[in-house]
Amino acid sequence: MNKDTALPRSPELMSRDDTALLIIDAQERLLPVIAGGSRVAWNMRRLLEAAKLLGLPAAATEQYPKGLGPTMPQLAERVGVVPSKLRFSAGGCPEIFADFRARGVRNILVTGVEAHVCVAQTVMDLLADGWRVFVAADAIGSRFEVDYRTALGRMDSAGATLTTTEAAMFEWCETAAATEFKEISRLARETAPE
Repeated sequence: MNKDTALPRSPELMSRDDTALLIIDAQERLLPVIAGGSRVAWNMRRLLEAAKLLGLPAAATEQYPKGLGPTMPQLAERVGVVPSKLRFSAGGCPEIFADFRARGVRNILVTGVEAHVCVAQTVMDLLADGWRVFVAADAIGSRFEVDYRTALGRMDSAGATLTTTEAAMFEWCETAAATEFKEISRLARETAPE
């Protein structure tokens, strides 16, 4: 297809040039009690790998690490320094968002736990601050299904865009002509944990 005749890219889509990944409280003592926690962690790790491949900035937070432990090692090693917080919203870590703004980010893909507490409050604060917010529904979780479902509905009705890990990875990649496409496809084909 001739690039001059292609449709313009929709502003409803994320791109590697204007999007960051945010992981909320993916901690050692918290994830094991989350329904489907191993799958949530697996999807967060795949998103971190895709973000690194495609050059997207990524950040994480820890809620009261003294009580809930550090970020899961397979995630922490991919994200660098993780600020701690007592406020449920990651809005309590303004250095993350100052860095994102300095990099020209306008879209943030949010993942983490718990969906109805720290994730939802972060999403609401980001929306109020003017960010375009995406939520990877398969990379967030809560202990109870009712909390997870209610959080998804609430974030959706507030203006966040719900998506999935695989959709986000291919959206960031944008084209099969990208040099990273094979690695993104490999991440998409990984077998999910039980």
